[in-house]
Amino acid sequence: MSVRKTALCALLLAGCAPAKVDAPPPATASYDGRALAKACEGRTGWDDPAPPAHVYGNVYTVGTCGITVLLITSKEGHILIDGATQNAATPIIDNIVKLGFKLSDVKYLLSSHEHLDHVGGLSELKRVTNAHVIARPEALVSLETGTADATDPQKDVLPSFPGVKVDQTIMDGELVTLGSLKIRALSTPGHSPGGTSWAWKSCEDDKCLQFVYADSLSAVSSETYKFTEHPEYVAILRKTIQKIASLESCDLLITPHPSQSVFFERLAGQEALLNSSGCKAYATNASTRLNQRLAKEVSQ
Repeated sequence: MSVRKTALCALLLAGCAPAKVDAPPPATASYDGRALAKACEGRTGWDDPAPPAHVYGNVYTVGTCGITVLLITSKEGHILIDGATQNAATPIIDNIVKLGFKLSDVKYLLSSHEHLDHVGGLSELKRVTNAHVIARPEALVSLETGTADATDPQKDVLPSFPGVKVDQTIMDGELVTLGSLKIRALSTPGHSPGGTSWAWKSCEDDKCLQFVYADSLSAVSSETYKFTEHPEYVAILRKTIQKIASLESCDLLITPHPSQSVFFERLAGQEALLNSSGCKAYATNASTRLNQRLAKEVSQ
């Protein structure tokens, strides 16, 4: 194992040291994964409203049927990861309230990547919570202007979204800390230039799990964009895929689109919720699809 890889793994584990969390509020008892999976059966739209669900410990899903939005709670305040679309902001707000949490207790807004289906709702969520937005520098301009970066493979097909002010930038390996919460940012560009994954530990009944919210790893682009003509960007995506594959601790993988990690099926008990090989398998599949995309471009 390289010195860099060893250091990354050590930082990830040390920075996400577990802290005993409050028990979920009594009101969350009926919000389990089975109800969520049933409500979203046959519905995968970005704006399709979904009920909230308890994931594990202090982690809840409050997004839509097609987009993951995570709420991580603590006595000192809460952190929301991703904001789905502009139209999804109201259902997300409703879900947080349904769970019994105060909107004013949401202190930080984070994101996976700067595309409208994941950050289009951040502006409204920031307005109603007054939370601070934290992002990597590579995502800042897109988040604030609502337009894709010039190097984004999808820039020619991505609609704009309401821009949101970024209050703080964060670098690879740094922590977002809020009381007992410690969430580590992982630079994972490729699907977008500002792609970011997040890692932390959450505990329940004295059992702590390593969460990894791994950003999308898919090579998606406009029809005119050829990855074979951008070898430097392909190299960035390959490095990101390897980074996710090499994470030594990944008990519970979650992805920005629930379908990418059969998240709802796992919450419903139809698939295993925990899989220590989840990150590696997710990365392996992404690598295979990238190779297929490159081969297709060469053959055309």
